[in-house]
Amino acid sequence: MLAIGDELLSGRTKDRNIGYLADVLTLAGIDLKEVRIVADEPVDIAAAINALRARYTYLFTSGGIGPTHDDMTADAVGQAFGVPVGYHPTAYELLEKHYRQREMDFTLARKRMARTPEGALLIDNPVSTAPGFKMDNVYVMAGVPAVFQAMVNNVVASLPQGPQILSAAVFCPFGEGDIGGPLAQVQAKHKSVVIGSYPKFDGKSYSTELVARSRNEQELEAARLDIEAMLIAVGKEKAGSSPA
Repeated sequence: MLAIGDELLSGRTKDRNIGYLADVLTLAGIDLKEVRIVADEPVDIAAAINALRARYTYLFTSGGIGPTHDDMTADAVGQAFGVPVGYHPTAYELLEKHYRQREMDFTLARKRMARTPEGALLIDNPVSTAPGFKMDNVYVMAGVPAVFQAMVNNVVASLPQGPQILSAAVFCPFGEGDIGGPLAQVQAKHKSVVIGSYPKFDGKSYSTELVARSRNEQELEAARLDIEAMLIAVGKEKAGSSPA
């Protein structure tokens, strides 16, 4: 994913789109592998688009396709693909009708939202009409969370779905320092399972939540049992080393 906007980097806007996309992709069995945030600089946006679209199956962008001067994503995508940017006839017609029905002027600023790189396919916007667009494996969507979410739902529903990722959480009463070595051994034994550790502190003591993830239910269960056995062994070792 590529999130675009000076406001994200300044902290003025707190991003809500990354988490939403991650949730939707996980349910669809698609792995989100990388997220970048770039400023409203066309050269930097284009460079990031070219780097990410070459490396991954899909690239989803958010932000920078509105009516103002700092909405530069369409031009940056055109630059990345080496094609001109102009008014998309269908997008122009949709927006013209939208503003006519609202009895509002279809200003040059509003017309900017109909601009796409040559050859783009539109992404429907059921919230506020102004469409996103697709170029090859790049899906360009608005930054406004309600609009982004609606576009993402349409886009992901059209993609091939993978096997859903299953997860199992195991509470660990020990800190990460106590289980680091044994947990690495469990991970090495179960290469198809991703095991994450998430430390917690309640103000008095440390504990850890261990989460195993896999697309194979049997392999996940085997890893979960080995994690629980490892925790029992660590507990016995700690009890044996405690002073009487």
